[in-house]
Order: sequence, then structure tokens, then C-alpha cells
Amino acid sequence: MTKTGRKARPYRLRWVVANQVHGNTFTTSALAESRRSELWLAMKRGEAFHVESGLPESEVRAAEEASAEAAAAAPVRWFEFCREYAEARWRTSAAKARESLADSFAAVSLAMVTRGEGTPPDTELRLAMRWAVVPAHREDEPPANLKAAYEWLRTSDRPVIDLYDPKVFREVLYRLGYRLDGKPAAGDTVKRRRRALNTALEYTVDAGILTENPLQRSKGKRAGSTDAVDRRVLVNALQGRQLLTAVSYIGSWHRNRGRRLVAFYAVMLYAGLRPAEAVGLRLSDCYLPEAPQWGTLTLRETRPVSGKQWTDTGERHDRRGLKAREAATDRRVPIPPVLVAILRAHLAEFGTAKDGRVFGNERGDVVGSSTYWPAWEDARPYALQPDRVDSPLAGRPYDLRHACITQWLNAGVPIAEVARRVGNSPEVIHRRYHGCIDGHEEAANAKIAKSLEEDGDPA
Repeated sequence: MTKTGRKARPYRLRWVVANQVHGNTFTTSALAESRRSELWLAMKRGEAFHVESGLPESEVRAAEEASAEAAAAAPVRWFEFCREYAEARWRTSAAKARESLADSFAAVSLAMVTRGEGTPPDTELRLAMRWAVVPAHREDEPPANLKAAYEWLRTSDRPVIDLYDPKVFREVLYRLGYRLDGKPAAGDTVKRRRRALNTALEYTVDAGILTENPLQRSKGKRAGSTDAVDRRVLVNALQGRQLLTAVSYIGSWHRNRGRRLVAFYAVMLYAGLRPAEAVGLRLSDCYLPEAPQWGTLTLRETRPVSGKQWTDTGERHDRRGLKAREAATDRRVPIPPVLVAILRAHLAEFGTAKDGRVFGNERGDVVGSSTYWPAWEDARPYALQPDRVDSPLAGRPYDLRHACITQWLNAGVPIAEVARRVGNSPEVIHRRYHGCIDGHEEAANAKIAKSLEEDGDPA
């Protein structure tokens, strides 16, 4: 037994059968030693070894019998595989990951059914698959409006091994990359679907359903991601203040619909929080001094929006730790006096939600996207000039976070510090916001102009 020098499988075992050297690698020395003992015992028993594979004859026969049994067994079909795989992954997956998996399976299922007279519409097939993969629905009857699509998926699905059929697999790739109306899906959607499918297909290889992952050998063009921030969505400081003011006028005064959301949007504009982080912010994690000075928000929890069927609690909002961080870790974000004042005014007028969170709706419950999205859409026409209302400018509440990050970068805050405050890596900040930093284009133009002058003919 020797060391290979590789990190993944550093231990190598070699043996000789009929002057042919055979070998295998292992992750630990214990596994390698155990395998050496098995081979030694087979030799002591006088068992013959297969020359080509170097394995004892008993192991060769066992492998051949298992292969024959697998070939004789009925092929695993797509519908049942999706349900079993989703159930295996469910307990350890976040609500968003569960929904993403269901969306991927629903899209691919349109390519993994045989079609004929009476095939239900694609919209119903997708909805039926999204319903079917939820483990809690396994023993339930499907909703009446999805029953026909559910039965079609269950009885007309293809074997998983049909993914090796080039025609079928081309259709799978199409379904990953396009919407039902035939238009290309968003780049992030394609990446998310492809990632979920790839993980599932790796599972089929481990389970012996497929011998290789067909997605790994795909050379088709992959959709790009809209990763870089669009400069057109960014508001300046004045526009940001105007939007917060406009929000305060939304809805009737006695119901406080808009006024109770001003501070919610403000923590995105001045502290760079994600909406799910703002929803999860608790009063106990806020340091808000009375004097006009800097305060601190300590972020510990996010409350991303998901459908009730995807969460363990049956609520629309999942409970998760911070994005891209280990569980039970936090993130400390200094906040400027203007945001301290806004938060203090918010708490003085509205108090906290029932469970101590800073932001709650009129009933003291979680602020949902169905609350803060419509209010934002209603406020934009009041805050923006008429010719900017139909533009991408601040089209989403999330764009306030983009504006905050860009403002910090333009103020000269180091990328590493910006990344720490907003919970991203420096690489992500540089990639997504490089084109938004003021002066970069002018500096590049100046360098190009200088090089042209130096290369030109002397006057």
C-alpha cells in the first residue's frame, strides 16, 4: 500500500495476478487495509483470480449476477424516480431548494412523457408534477383540476434510461432553457434548473439507474446569467429619499400601509440588507443610540418567501440562517445616523411584530412580498419623473440594495469591507458591480486615448 499524493483518494493498493498489476485507490488507510485483507483471505482459500479484472472469481460472479438481475428488472420510470428522489432530499433541503427541485422536475417532465391524443396541456402537467413531488402528498388524491395531468404523468412517463436517447435529451435541454410561451427563460432560472437536474442525475448514477450522467456530456450552449447589475436600476441619494417619502403616502392613513414600510425599504437603501434579512431582523439585534451617531444591526436570521407546501412549518416564510454562511453565524452591519433615526421613529410609532421582529404587517405577522411589492409599485409613479416610471429605475425593492452597495463603492469603501457588510464574497462584489463604479469608464477611455497618441505619427 502506498500514498498517491492526491487529496480525494490518497491511498493506493496494488496486487499482481498472472504478472499483471492491478490496483485501486481509497479515501482512508483503513479502507485500503480492509481491501488488502479481503484479497489475502481469498488467496489463502485457494480461490482463483480473474486475470483481466484482478478480482477473486467469487466477486466476479456476484457482479455478473447483480448485473443480470438489474437488466431483468423493470426500468425505473421518471415519475416515480422524481418522487423518491424528492423525498430523499426533502428533510435536508431548504424550502427554496425544494421549490427549485420541483420546478426543474416539472420542466423536464414535459420531455419525459409520451404524447398522444388526450395529452393534458403543458401548464397542467407542470403543476401536477410540482404537486406530486411533495412527500406530504404521496398518499393524497391530486386536486380535481390536476387529476388528468397527474394520471398522464404517472402512466405515460418514460423510463429514466430514455435520457440517453439524443432526441429525448435535446427536448430536455429545451425545456430547461425555455418558458411555456417559447421565450428563453432567465439565465438564473436556467442555471438553477440545470443545477437541480444535475444533482438528481448524479444520484441516478450512484443508485445504478444510469451508468453516467448525460448532462455532463452535453455540449450545448448554456444560457448566460444576468449576474452583472444593470446601471439603469440604480437610484441616486435624492431619488432614494424621494422614494421613501412617496411610500409614506401609500394607502389610507389610518391603516398605515405605506408608513410602516418606510423603514423596511430604508434598511435596504442605507444598510444593503436583502428583503429576507429585513423581514428576519429583530429588535434585540439592533443598536440604535439616541444621539445622532452610527448604530449597528446584527443579522442572524432570514425569512425567505416560499409556498406553504415547501416549508416544514406550513408557513409561507421559511426560517433560515444567513445566506452563504454557516448556521448560527451572524453579520454585523454599521448603519448611518439617518437610518438610526428612521428605525427609532418606526419603532416609536408601530412597535415590533408579535415575536419581537422589527417589521410586521398590520396584524403583527410577517411582512410578505404580497405586502411590500404592491406598495413599492404604487410609490414609484409618485417619486419618479413621468419619463422614468416605465424605465428599469428602482423597478424592484431589491434594487435599493444594489444602490446601497454601489454608493459605498463609489465612496471609496474597500471591496472587502463592502463584501463583509452585505454578506457577499469580494469576488461577487467585483463581478457584479464593477461596471457601476463611477469613473471607471472615463479612466479606461483616458488610457486608450493616451495609447493612441503614443502610437500615432509624430506631429
